[in-house]
Amino acid sequence: MTPASPASPGNSGGASGPSGSDIAEGAAASTTAIAAIETSSIAQGIVTADAMVKRAEVELLQASVLSPGRYWILIGGRVADVRSAHGRGVEVAADALLDQLLIPQLDDGVLPALRGVVAPSDADAVGVIETLTAASAIVAADAAAKAARIVLADLRLANGIGGKGVVTLTGTLPDVQAAIAAGRADAQKRGLLARAVVIPRMHPQLREHLV
Repeated sequence: MTPASPASPGNSGGASGPSGSDIAEGAAASTTAIAAIETSSIAQGIVTADAMVKRAEVELLQASVLSPGRYWILIGGRVADVRSAHGRGVEVAADALLDQLLIPQLDDGVLPALRGVVAPSDADAVGVIETLTAASAIVAADAAAKAARIVLADLRLANGIGGKGVVTLTGTLPDVQAAIAAGRADAQKRGLLARAVVIPRMHPQLREHLV
């Protein structure tokens, strides 16, 4: 498992969505739970973000416009506070709610992958999960990391990739296969899975660009 339960709804690539670099270095250590709201309206998304941080003592990890014309809010903090703020966010987003997540115990590898600070890996196999929303990609990354001993190499969200999310992970072939199966499950169930693939032995030239 990455140095170490999805809920509903990197490389520098992680910073190309809602900028991964916006998340402070200490956030991974201080954040127990995270929640996110993704809206189809930028204006309603801003109103939603304001309501969430007013509801409880949470840290606003990201609040930014996503392409195409969406708004993204990511918060972290203690479980009870995050749960309260998340509930308020779902309520205020109303019919503009596109996707959402609440993860009470985030895997330690998720935020580093989102920040784009994971060291390159020469592991045997590579897996990629492509989702239709940013929130579903984070859920997929968390589930994958909890299912097997893999490294979350990269987590890219939305901007420049048509609003999608892309999770790249590495490890031994059996672990990557198990992680991909776990990571894709929630997105597939909700119709938000674009594609999930496993490459048993990636060519070194491509590896230099991806992991």
